[in-house]
Amino acid sequence: MEENNKNTAVSQGVPAKAEHSEKDNRRGPNASGNKSRGGFKGNNRRGGRGFRPEEKLYDERVVKISRVSKTVKGGKRMRFTALVVIGDGKGKYGYGLGKSIEVPEAIKKAIAAARKNLFKIQITKNDSITHPVMGRFGATKVFLKPAPEGTGLIAGGAVRAILELAGVKNVYSKIYGSRTQTNAVKATVDGLQQLKTYDEVLTKRYGKTLAEKK
Repeated sequence: MEENNKNTAVSQGVPAKAEHSEKDNRRGPNASGNKSRGGFKGNNRRGGRGFRPEEKLYDERVVKISRVSKTVKGGKRMRFTALVVIGDGKGKYGYGLGKSIEVPEAIKKAIAAARKNLFKIQITKNDSITHPVMGRFGATKVFLKPAPEGTGLIAGGAVRAILELAGVKNVYSKIYGSRTQTNAVKATVDGLQQLKTYDEVLTKRYGKTLAEKK
């Protein structure tokens, strides 16, 4: 009787082990429950192989940060105002104003406003403007004149910042009247928006472009 029980136990245990081994083979090498330590090699948010930093489309420059106080019922309320100019160096540029209790937040708001307030100009072969212009805003006037290659930017302050980021490298400039930086930026933008290309002038005069006229 004992020998028969042993034989039955052995005969019942062998296929059970065989089933377990077949299931382990189906599940793979980690079927025993051990977690793999390798992790993901693809899209890793913390700097793996799949991580790509966001490309910076525009250069930024803080032109002015001023402290503004407002008197309310409880006392004075302090805030900061930031004036930021952005550009890609290929003809696109813009400016924005931001206001907040903290300086970094004010700069962040100004950059967001500048990206919504973009302009575009056409730069000549010698990295200059097409013709002389006079930009105006309030009591400020900004005169811009083309310059030959190698002259550089004859400008200062806010005018220089917006011309550099726009991609203009050779120009003469002069400020008349008030020299407030905010007004200087807006007057410079007004002047750059007046610029016209040769084809635009021909189209306005004769109704034809240079290619059509030939």
